[in-house]
Amino acid sequence: MIISHKIRLDPNNKQATYLAKAAGTARFAYNWALAEWQIQYAAWKEDNSQPKPNQMLLRRQLNSIKREQFPWMLEVTKNAPQMAIIQLGAAFKNFFAGRAKYPQFKKKGKSRDSFTLTNDQFAIDGCRIRIPNLGLVRMRETLRFSGKILSATVSRTADQWFASITVDTDQNHLPPAENQGTVGVDLGVSALATLSTGEKVTGAKPHKALLSRLKRLSRSLSRKVKGSANRHKAKAKLARLHAKIANIRQDSLHQLTTDLTRRFHTIGIEDLNVSGMVKNRHLSRAISDMGFFEFRRQLEYKAGMRGSVVVVADRFFASSKTCSAPGCGHKVDKLPLSIREWTCPVCGAVHDRDVNAAKNLQEYASATLSNHAVSSTVSACGGEGAGLGRKPKTKPAPMKQEFNRKLDLG
Repeated sequence: MIISHKIRLDPNNKQATYLAKAAGTARFAYNWALAEWQIQYAAWKEDNSQPKPNQMLLRRQLNSIKREQFPWMLEVTKNAPQMAIIQLGAAFKNFFAGRAKYPQFKKKGKSRDSFTLTNDQFAIDGCRIRIPNLGLVRMRETLRFSGKILSATVSRTADQWFASITVDTDQNHLPPAENQGTVGVDLGVSALATLSTGEKVTGAKPHKALLSRLKRLSRSLSRKVKGSANRHKAKAKLARLHAKIANIRQDSLHQLTTDLTRRFHTIGIEDLNVSGMVKNRHLSRAISDMGFFEFRRQLEYKAGMRGSVVVVADRFFASSKTCSAPGCGHKVDKLPLSIREWTCPVCGAVHDRDVNAAKNLQEYASATLSNHAVSSTVSACGGEGAGLGRKPKTKPAPMKQEFNRKLDLG
């Protein structure tokens, strides 16, 4: 099992300057390689006898010219430019496979400052990490996981530096789920998550809570003279606020997903079209403030580590418009978002829109899991069974916390 542990660093001024220089070197190498890739690819399209660009050739090309043209690269670890080009190669591989968009140039101050180290270029010594040409840098905590260390990515968020250390370990730090049955989870704006048990989690909504302060700091930044020290200070203050908003959202999602995967062995959710939802100008800010994609990412990898199953309903599954009363299943034609409660015209059951959707997702997850068990039995007897169609991800986040639920059973 491959796990990444993100630990905050505590560098002094000299060390922070080195980390910023290494991150800048990695960004420059990435942009240089992308420009060279485009030139060489165009030449290969014109004449197929020319070599087709790849990350290995670009790394060799940079090594042959950096002492003469970019001598300042030698002041930082050699991994900074080399790993940046390897990551560009992975980006192109994902692009040609249809998994990502075409790689873009990185702009200083607009993209995350980071650089990657291979396991032979750094060492962990308790609460310290040794980086080439720099020495020991203090970490805020020790590495939680034992196993083979694969790599480390040093990155900056606002004015704070972090090291994300990847470890290949057999250790599973999450115990199995309590097996409280199957639950359906309906995501929304007024309430982040509504469970089929009737529980509602409102969510932190940090952007909404800190919006007035965000506007004030943004106005202050826009009034500063470009290039001045005051503008630099205002920009750093705004970046710290954005980091605070992201941390609050991340923390609340970790608490919720940890609680769900700890309690239930099967969790049913919807495949939401988040990119389409944020195009609604009336709801885009509220939807972005919830973090639907991050919720699903955390839920899937934590469920995989606990032995649970996440069943994702089809994007066009009518969870809100279908009556969840036993033996009914009537589907209404239209159900605008403004209608929060509705009555089934067939059986007369009165439904809370979100609770009804969660119950339908619970039923969908149970039925899907039952069909999967039957197909697995057929496959064991010589037939070919179909799986759930989605394998839970198991990439962990940097922290986990228990969730203190706020119940709304009315």
